[in-house]
Amino acid sequence: MEQFTEGAATIIASAGKISKQLSVFYNPVMAYNRTLSITLLRALGGKQLLAADPLAGSGIRGIRFLKELPPGTIAGHFLNDIRQEAAAAIRKNLRLNHARAAVCCQDARMFLLHSQGFDYIDIDPFGSPNPFLDAAVQRIRDKGILAVTCTDTASLSGTYPKTCLRKYWAVPSRTAQMHEIGLRILIRKAQLIGAQYDLALHVLFSYFKDHYFRIFFRCERSKEQANSLVREHGLIQGAGPAYLGRLWDSNIVHAMYQAAPDPFLRTIAAESAIPAAGFFDIHALCKQHKLPIPKTAALLAMLQEKGYAASTTIFSPYGIRTTAPESLVRLISRSHAARQ
Repeated sequence: MEQFTEGAATIIASAGKISKQLSVFYNPVMAYNRTLSITLLRALGGKQLLAADPLAGSGIRGIRFLKELPPGTIAGHFLNDIRQEAAAAIRKNLRLNHARAAVCCQDARMFLLHSQGFDYIDIDPFGSPNPFLDAAVQRIRDKGILAVTCTDTASLSGTYPKTCLRKYWAVPSRTAQMHEIGLRILIRKAQLIGAQYDLALHVLFSYFKDHYFRIFFRCERSKEQANSLVREHGLIQGAGPAYLGRLWDSNIVHAMYQAAPDPFLRTIAAESAIPAAGFFDIHALCKQHKLPIPKTAALLAMLQEKGYAASTTIFSPYGIRTTAPESLVRLISRSHAARQ
């Protein structure tokens, strides 16, 4: 066991190579994941939340919530882990941080299904969230927030297409757009599970970073809204079916960026205003059509001069999200290269 400090929290957890075999799981690489969760909940404000972390590991997320969110944001927090060693460590870590929460030691699904429901549920497993989505959907309250992390990126991004079809009911894409398409496939899967229970899972904020996908849903008990979301499912770049709607609520993104103006949120703030599913990977596009590669800043400026929204994207260092058609992007790339 080793001591770690993250944000305002200091915890004791298992040291060593990150794997699901760790008796008290803690992954420092996911610190930004937890920080963004806090930033989003701060931006949302509003009512007090009864929160649950069914796969709490060391308890770091819940402890940071209790210490870093404004007083009263969390009305009550339940931290659960199936391992007795982890539950014991969570209790020690709560005492170490002078924080209070209910600690449970159950299978995550049984913990959720035996509860009366929560305003905030965070599903952050090692690997796929698939085994836990149904139980989480059944126990999220109306207008509640369901947060989902997925590190099963190889399946969703096209390395294992048969696995993706079996687990997420869609065909992935092994292209420059694979991470956005994988995220959209995961969103659709969760929304379909929600629709079974007349629950609409509206996307508030989502992203791909490092080795994982992350989505925050606002959940609404409404058959009509669930039907409306299902109508937003379809094919994208020959892959899918996937969710084709907006990946971000721009108002929430801008509030988050004002509170934490880092480069990642700056990019999301720009592209959240663009109603386009998918993007153009300029390197791939120019290679396909045998065009010289233009400078990204110049290409963005020329698209904007012609009245189209355009931005870089978090999904690719060479990607541009824009409302312009591909033919215009190619034409501008060709004309700009000719002037260089």
